[in-house]
Amino acid sequence: MKNIFWSILGYFYPPHSINCSKVKAEQNEQALLKGLANNESKAIETIYKDNFSMVQAFVLNNNGSYDDARDVFQEAIIALYEKAQSESFVLTCQIKTYVYSICRRLWLKKLQQLGRFSNQVDNLDETVPVEEDLEIHEKRNAEFAIMDRAMKSLGEPCKSLLEGYYLKKMGMQELAAEFGYTNADNAKNQKYKCLMRLKKLFFSQYNIGE
Repeated sequence: MKNIFWSILGYFYPPHSINCSKVKAEQNEQALLKGLANNESKAIETIYKDNFSMVQAFVLNNNGSYDDARDVFQEAIIALYEKAQSESFVLTCQIKTYVYSICRRLWLKKLQQLGRFSNQVDNLDETVPVEEDLEIHEKRNAEFAIMDRAMKSLGEPCKSLLEGYYLKKMGMQELAAEFGYTNADNAKNQKYKCLMRLKKLFFSQYNIGE
């Protein structure tokens, strides 16, 4: 669904860098980011193994539980995953610095909501301001939910046609054969009509704040 979101609506945010330090992330970390972007299990496992214990210690030492640590860690990985999928994203610090900073911000926000915030909070030397990234992440999550509702209300054959093109990467000739259109041009015209209908559904819900 998120792939459809990016492709259809063109919500490609401006080039953005996280300026964590003057030294760019090492090549192995860049490889991990690439693996994360491609949803490779080995990269995800490595990021978890290298970073979760640090996040868990922070949360446990600040009025949280193991489940709390797992939840904020998963949110941080989702945020990093979304960033890593953008070719314009440049991580200029270690992954652990970025992940820790997001988790720290998320957990402190949660403590404030629960009324358990304390000014004396465990800290690490390496932290970066990630409020802007979190706001973007939260805004996109809301937009994904709206897109999901719009897709569900789109109906057939438009829903399957757009999924075939954007998710399954089917060509116009394949779509024509799959959906019974006389030729590739007719399939292309129908895809465009479906796309315009989906955009209308999305923005009608977006504008009324549903």
